[in-house]
Amino acid sequence: MTNNPLDFTGKVALVTGAASGMGLATAHAFAEAGAAVVLADFRADAVETEARKLSTAGHRAIAVPCDVSDDSQVEKMVDRTVAEFGRLDAAFNNAGVMAKIAPTADSTREEWDRVIGINLRGVWSCMKYELRRMASQGSGAIVNNASVGALTGNPGIGAYIASKHGVVGLTRTAALEYIQHGVRVNAVNPGLIDTQIARDVVAGNEEAYADIAKNVPIRRAGRPEEIASAVLWLCSPAASYVVGHALTVDGGMTVV
Repeated sequence: MTNNPLDFTGKVALVTGAASGMGLATAHAFAEAGAAVVLADFRADAVETEARKLSTAGHRAIAVPCDVSDDSQVEKMVDRTVAEFGRLDAAFNNAGVMAKIAPTADSTREEWDRVIGINLRGVWSCMKYELRRMASQGSGAIVNNASVGALTGNPGIGAYIASKHGVVGLTRTAALEYIQHGVRVNAVNPGLIDTQIARDVVAGNEEAYADIAKNVPIRRAGRPEEIASAVLWLCSPAASYVVGHALTVDGGMTVV
């Protein structure tokens, strides 16, 4: 046995949006910490490739194709996790999309439904089935990926901002409901992280992206691995008294 609170040996972790970015970095971190890991993503081939890499490196890992906006797929994802590994100890509900840039009055109902369906309803659906399993075990930890966009407004991406505000509210409510069952629910608010979704905010304009990064107080974009570290801490016994918190990891963006 080890006294390291970040040792996940014997634990099972589920990560959505795990084919790239923060999700993939977190799946790797859980695996390297000893957990069996389920990598879920709607990009079936990509997530299968990443899970195979982990397995080849000696970790216990499987891929599960899943569109989190589809409740039936989410239920099957959690069922597959338990069927394969026997339990569910930690979950990072990370899957998300960026809104197409448009002022609120020019945005479309289809775009609203797409972003809310994945970013907010998808988190609700994942928690619904994860919480049932964890409550029956009497233990577990969930981290939902929100954003610094949950703390402020941002012109042109109203659906995204609304979805992330919703994730924080949902996190706080579920945390109060399930702590009595031994399950802790928290969120993480990433700032500018070096992922594709961050570049989508500036429509792929690398010069604009570089300018934003320079204006972060720490003078750079964050690395996906830095979010993974925060997620593992929130899921670990080291954070045993942290309940319903949205941990901002943003290099100082929201301080100024």
